[in-house]
Amino acid sequence: MMSASKAKSQGQIGSLLTSAFFVVAGVVTLYDTTGYSDRDSQVFPQTVAILLILTAGISFVHRFLRPSDEDGFGTGVWWRRCLLVLTMAAACLAMPYIGFLPAGAIAFAGGLIAAMHDRWSRSTALLYWGAGAVIMVVFFAFFKFALLVPLP
Repeated sequence: MMSASKAKSQGQIGSLLTSAFFVVAGVVTLYDTTGYSDRDSQVFPQTVAILLILTAGISFVHRFLRPSDEDGFGTGVWWRRCLLVLTMAAACLAMPYIGFLPAGAIAFAGGLIAAMHDRWSRSTALLYWGAGAVIMVVFFAFFKFALLVPLP
């Protein structure tokens, strides 16, 4: 079994490496946008990349200057974490083939199932699934018709 101080040290190193990875990912994304020919298509990825660099940088500095006693993962159920990651990846991979709304439904369903810790009731299920459907349709309409973003 691993000692408590070794687990803390590994959690600290893992958190620093994760923050550093996201800073690098943001820099790579920001660099990639310089090759886009249309200035309008640069705005969203550049904004997200800058926010990613800033937040991951703040996380890195904070974790470096004030190490935490927590190991970084806390307690929880692993299948929920895996389900969330798998459904998000599935939605990303499926979106070009099945479209924005069906892929969004996949991501929403996986996220909702992973996040729901309480007992399901009929009213809760109707409320959550209905709210999710409304949110997805509003986002679709906003991006497609207001922002004129071509969606799959």
